[in-house]
Amino acid sequence: MAFADIFADLDQAHLRMAMYSSTSLDVEGALQQPAGKLSALMALLSPAAEPYIEQMAQQAMALTQQRFGHNIGLFIPLYLSNLCANECDYCGFTMSNKIKRKVLNVEEIATEIQIIKQRQFDSVLLVSGEHETKVGIQYFKQVVPQVKQHFSHLAMEVQPLEISEYAQLKGLGLDSVMLYQETYQARTYAQHHTRGKKRDFTYRLNSPDRLGQAGIDKIGLGVLLGLDDWRLDALMMGHHLHYLENTYWRSKYSVSLPRLRPCVGGIQPKSPMTDLGLVQVICAFRLFSEQLEISLSTRESAQLRDNLLPLGITHMSAGSSTQPGGYAAATAELDQFEISDQRSVELIANMIANKGYQAIFKDWESGWR
Repeated sequence: MAFADIFADLDQAHLRMAMYSSTSLDVEGALQQPAGKLSALMALLSPAAEPYIEQMAQQAMALTQQRFGHNIGLFIPLYLSNLCANECDYCGFTMSNKIKRKVLNVEEIATEIQIIKQRQFDSVLLVSGEHETKVGIQYFKQVVPQVKQHFSHLAMEVQPLEISEYAQLKGLGLDSVMLYQETYQARTYAQHHTRGKKRDFTYRLNSPDRLGQAGIDKIGLGVLLGLDDWRLDALMMGHHLHYLENTYWRSKYSVSLPRLRPCVGGIQPKSPMTDLGLVQVICAFRLFSEQLEISLSTRESAQLRDNLLPLGITHMSAGSSTQPGGYAAATAELDQFEISDQRSVELIANMIANKGYQAIFKDWESGWR
C-alpha cells in the first residue's frame, strides 16, 4: 500500500464540486474543530471561507505561537547544479532551455559553504536539477558528508531516489527531504512534464512513501500553485499529508506553498492565485495541522513575506540564490526562477525582530536526539 493506491480511489471531480459548494455553515463548523479533519480543510480552502479569512488568520497565529513560539527558522538553498534531464515548461532548468549548465565540484562547494557560514546559517537546503547520471546518488554521497560537517541541519530537494539510496544519505547526515508533486492533476502534470523520468506521475506520487520507509526525519510536500486549480491541488496535498502523518508517524512534516514565478522560457499560471488566496491556504493548513512546519520562499515579495510571517509561517529562506555557484559569482542566466525578495540576511533578521519574533539560525543538533 502506498499513497498512489489511496489517491486512485479519490474522486477529485466530486471533491472539487463539494469544495466549491461549501457554505458559510460548513466554514463555521470547520473553524470549531479543524485539526486533522479533511472535511474541515476542504471548507477552509473553499471560496465560502474568504469572508472568514480574518478569523482564520487570528486562529492560525494563536496556534502557531502556541506550538512554535515567536521563532522563525532561517535556511538558505545551496544550488549544486542546473543540469537536468527533464522537460518541465515552468522551470528555468528545463533541458531545452539554452542556458549555460554547471555542476559544482568539491572546491566550488567549499567556496559556497564558506560564504554561507559567514552569513551565520546552520540550516542548508541542497538543490539540483534532476540528472541521474551526472548529479545522482554517487555525486550526492560525496556532497552530503562535505556539507554536513559544516551545518547542523541538512535538507535536500533533488530528484526522487530509492529507499536504499535515501537510507545511505541518511547515514551520511541527511536530515530532511523536500519533494514536491507540483500538481496532483495527472492530466495537467503530463502537459507540463513532457520528457525525462519526471514524466512518471505515479513514481513521484509514491516518493514520500520511500522517504518514510527510509526513516527520513522530516518530509516536505509542496505544490506549484497556479499550474492548475490551486484550491484542489492544496486539498489533494492535504490528503497526502494526512496519509503520511498517519502512516509514517515518526517523521516530521513540512509544506511549501510556492506560486508560479517567471523563469527563462516559462509559462503563465492556469489558475492565478491572489495574495489573499495565499493567506487562505497558509491559514487553512495551520488550522488543519498544528505541528506542521510551513516555509515561505523568496519567490514572494518582501512586503508580502513580512505580512505573512505571523499567520502560520515557521521557516523562511533568506539571501537566496537559485543558481549553482551563485553566492560566489552570480550569473543571471543560470537562475531556476526569478527571486522577488532580494533583501540581505541581515535585513530579513532585523525585520523578524521588529515584528517581535526571533530569527533562528540553528534549531537542530544530531546529539540532541
